[in-house]
Amino acid sequence: MSHSILVVDDEVRLADVLAAALEDLGYRATAVHSARAALAELEQARFDLVLTDLRLPVMDGRALLREVRRRWPEVPVIIITAFAAVRDAVDLVKEGAFDYIAKPFEIDDVSATIRRALRLADVVRDNERLRSELEGRYSFDTLVGNSAPFRRVIEQVTEVCETKATVLLNGESGTGKELVARAIHFNSPRRDKPFIAVNCAAIPESLLESELFGHVKGAFTGALANRIGRFAAADGGTLFLDEIGDMPLPIQAKLLRVIQERSFEPVGATRTQTVDVRLVAATHTDMRQAVDQGRFREDLFYRLNVFPIQLPPLRERADDIPLLAAHFLAELAEAMGKRATGFSSPAMAAMSAYGWPGNIRELHNCIERAVIVAKAQTIDAADLPQDLFNSSSRRSERDGLPRDLDAELERIEREFILEALRRSDGVQVRAAKLLGIAERSLWHRIKKLGIRLGRAIAD
Repeated sequence: MSHSILVVDDEVRLADVLAAALEDLGYRATAVHSARAALAELEQARFDLVLTDLRLPVMDGRALLREVRRRWPEVPVIIITAFAAVRDAVDLVKEGAFDYIAKPFEIDDVSATIRRALRLADVVRDNERLRSELEGRYSFDTLVGNSAPFRRVIEQVTEVCETKATVLLNGESGTGKELVARAIHFNSPRRDKPFIAVNCAAIPESLLESELFGHVKGAFTGALANRIGRFAAADGGTLFLDEIGDMPLPIQAKLLRVIQERSFEPVGATRTQTVDVRLVAATHTDMRQAVDQGRFREDLFYRLNVFPIQLPPLRERADDIPLLAAHFLAELAEAMGKRATGFSSPAMAAMSAYGWPGNIRELHNCIERAVIVAKAQTIDAADLPQDLFNSSSRRSERDGLPRDLDAELERIEREFILEALRRSDGVQVRAAKLLGIAERSLWHRIKKLGIRLGRAIAD
């Protein structure tokens, strides 16, 4: 679509001739003969650029520039001035005009200046649009769910996003850890700075140090030029370290130093760089267990675990499945140009009864497939993947409630006691302390559950 230009000049013939010339160049041009008329036009229609004479009656070009900058800051203004007033025009550029054109002028000069102004305005407008889309995409409204476990997540995100605290997100694969990390960033004071994501499990150990901290030319075979690392790229913003539990121990030591000192050296460099980065880390592993097993540095774990957030699996927030399904359906139907508007009762029942081992990611993929194959506006059970009807993957028909409450409670109790005994090497005093119960109570529970104590804890 062609750009729309507002021409302002009190010389009626010049204004009309200039507007006609711009029309010939492919623009949509409107000519007016006073600043007041220009403001009236701007209030009624959208213009991409204002081309105004400096010398205007009543309200001059300088006053018009100020008003346009105040009310429509995204619209560039080009000043037309007599040669003798060029100095005034230069001052106006300092006040916000894009450029000036001295009379007499050639239409080619006018065209070149307009092209530069519109090109810059388009870039600024696109950047604002993308920023708005990003902020909308990662606002709290996109964190969908009303269940109690998920409301707690939202509360924690609200508490931490305005701070500088390091956040550790823990949850199964597919629970939306990166979405939460982005929500924290885009609702923080760092929202205007970069959000950089790194999957620590997806990058080979030999390359991870260079990926995070950068390298200088010649630091190793294949280092043909200097390269900026993700820490430097995220300076002033947020660095999201996904699958932090899989980070190799040698890199953990360097990461610890960055967190402590806010500085690092690129691979092969001797000069230290300082950075201001907010860290959000995520993992699906039990970090305390990784520390106990020597796979993760304890000091680094405590540095990362400043503000932990546990993301519940989808099976523990079954009440959110209808909301999430409707959200994904609307999003995907619009993207694919489909007219799918809802789910049949059997389809929703099947989704609600399924265990979702892949969590939100699996639900999203399920809805995407259903939108593709559905022939009607309503998604039916036949449009869903057959995995949802596999009895081994379905939750209880009674909306997730156990079929035998006593057996389920006994199973949970047994698992906790066994884990405490393993962590304490079978020492019941320590195990009882870990569980927060008296030693005598633990002994009775062990006897009741038939747990055998020995060199290897057995059930």
